[in-house]
Amino acid sequence: REEHGGVPKWVQVVAAITALALVAGGAVWWLTHDSEVTVKTVTASAPAAGDSGAVLQATGYVTARRQATVSAQIIGTLTEVLIEEGDHVKQGQVLARLEDSSQLAYLNSAKAGARAAEAQVAQTRVQLQQAERDSQRQQDLVARGLAPKQQAEQARTQMESLRAQLRSAEAQAKSAQAQVAVAQVQYDYTVVRAPFAGVITQKAAQVGEIIAPSAAGGGFTRTGVGTIVDMDSLEVDVDVNEAYIGRVKAHMPAEAVLDAYPDWKIPAHVIAIVPAADRGKATVKVRVALEQKDQRIVPDMGVRVTFLEAERSATAEPPKGVLVPASAIVERKGDKVVFVLDGDHVKQQRVAPAPQTYGDMRLLPSGVAAGVSVVDTPPADLADGDAVNTARH
Repeated sequence: REEHGGVPKWVQVVAAITALALVAGGAVWWLTHDSEVTVKTVTASAPAAGDSGAVLQATGYVTARRQATVSAQIIGTLTEVLIEEGDHVKQGQVLARLEDSSQLAYLNSAKAGARAAEAQVAQTRVQLQQAERDSQRQQDLVARGLAPKQQAEQARTQMESLRAQLRSAEAQAKSAQAQVAVAQVQYDYTVVRAPFAGVITQKAAQVGEIIAPSAAGGGFTRTGVGTIVDMDSLEVDVDVNEAYIGRVKAHMPAEAVLDAYPDWKIPAHVIAIVPAADRGKATVKVRVALEQKDQRIVPDMGVRVTFLEAERSATAEPPKGVLVPASAIVERKGDKVVFVLDGDHVKQQRVAPAPQTYGDMRLLPSGVAAGVSVVDTPPADLADGDAVNTARH
């Protein structure tokens, strides 16, 4: 049967059903393919020389044991900022200056008061010297019977009075000098200096901004001029799974490999095992010293540390393949797989982990190249080709 216009009704019904199916299919495809999943990624790294004799491997970050956000000890407006990121500064070097007119006026006033007090001391001292000579002459006249004793006693009283005045003037002069010292300290507070030698890693304030100690900061007030890092104090903080912490000993040799320079092997050793555990991550922090310092090493760089047996050499032939966290390897349909980052999507890669373990790291002899990013602890519903947002682990 044909409707008005010559199009059969069953054709219209089929067309409508087809359109609904296409819309539903597109929605399903969009939900399953275009919705992004936020995941954490890690870098697959080539094993270092000596990994075959490694006691344990773990990842961490470069940290500075000595760094400071430099601020002023008083509230003030910045008139000069003399630093930029990357500048090398010496201990005591001027980093910034605050508006100092009131402090300078107070200092000049205190210095003037100190000079007046010193002048009073000098005047009283001269008067005392004259009084001492007068008293001596009166005593000589009395001894020869040429003057009454009363005049000698009056001269001696005048002398003693001036001695007391001199002591008072000297005390006032000391007080005035103390006021100068206080005023000088307040004036020095307007100059921000480097507490130690290092490198400026952050410039936090500009000329014209108000700066204050952190305890007094508020609103738009800055609490720091910049951050300075002592590059000679760089070391590595490593989180070691508490199940393996027994393998790590103080002073044991180690080797560090920066994620940014995977072919650079840095000799290292354990400084200390921090006697506290992270309940949430089930890890213990280990401090590792870098035995070579280089300008390429900067704070917060990712690093992989290999803890070595004391009698094993770090120059042994490294195993072939790459190392990834054990948590990056999951099972899909009976196969061991990892998810490799490919642009803003992930690619499922089948792998065969080696039987030997490296602490919380696993060796993948093939299937994954060094330097690629893999998903750490993939979600259970993550599938090949899914779009992802990445966050560094």
